[in-house]
Amino acid sequence: MLPRMIVDEQAEVLGNRTLSAEYNVVTLGAASIAAAARPGQFVMIKTKPGLEPLLRRPFSIFEIVRAADGTPVGISILNKRIGTGTGQLFEARVGDRLACLGPLGQPWPLVEPPTTAWMVAGGVGLAPFATLTETLAARGVSLRLFYGARRGEDLYYADWFAERGVDLVLATEDGSRGTHGRITLPLETALRETPADAPIAIYCCGPTPMMQAVAQRAADAGRDAWVSLEQVMGCGMGGCYSCVVPVKGDGGSPHFVRSCTAGPVFAASTLHWEGLAHHG
Repeated sequence: MLPRMIVDEQAEVLGNRTLSAEYNVVTLGAASIAAAARPGQFVMIKTKPGLEPLLRRPFSIFEIVRAADGTPVGISILNKRIGTGTGQLFEARVGDRLACLGPLGQPWPLVEPPTTAWMVAGGVGLAPFATLTETLAARGVSLRLFYGARRGEDLYYADWFAERGVDLVLATEDGSRGTHGRITLPLETALRETPADAPIAIYCCGPTPMMQAVAQRAADAGRDAWVSLEQVMGCGMGGCYSCVVPVKGDGGSPHFVRSCTAGPVFAASTLHWEGLAHHG
């Protein structure tokens, strides 16, 4: 595991961009966290002062916000309004201050050319791929994003990735943009058409059933994948054991690890997916 530099900042809300009735992007002034963060890490945010909710909520670091000279000054969060905490973050106002703890968790493993990075995102699972894109692009790694959503208008930030040279492969369940169906369809086709010895790194984040499906298709093609799990967490630092997930032990029998410290990034082949589906 990486040595940790964890900071608890009273982060000022610098911006709140509404993307839809469900999604928004909140920019936080958290310079120390931004300077230390690595692609794939997350933060725990107290979405509102007071007792409701009592605990912080985990959010992937979406973007590293930089000053004109390139100095990290903050982070952004891609948020989907679902429950109390995400609803409060959706309503955050510029000037609010939110307790923000991070960076936390194990980051994505990074590759070098000639390896090509395939990122597979479903919905808010797009969040950990902005920092990964910028880091790998700076290394000269070719990037492809398999991005799925229910409707074409839900493919947020697709242009952001395209502007950074990412090859976009899109899918929508209503067929309004890209392949008609789930993102695993074009991914399966791409895996089938790619030589078995081509150097590819597969990164995936989204709903657990989607990640399991991606992991299975990668395994069928003789490849592994890196997945970022989206577990419910109470503390983010390994103290509460609320985010445990089953991994394969000796002989294939499962044992539990804390996803906030051992993950959230795991090699898909190490996870006990059946146990994860039941436990999650």
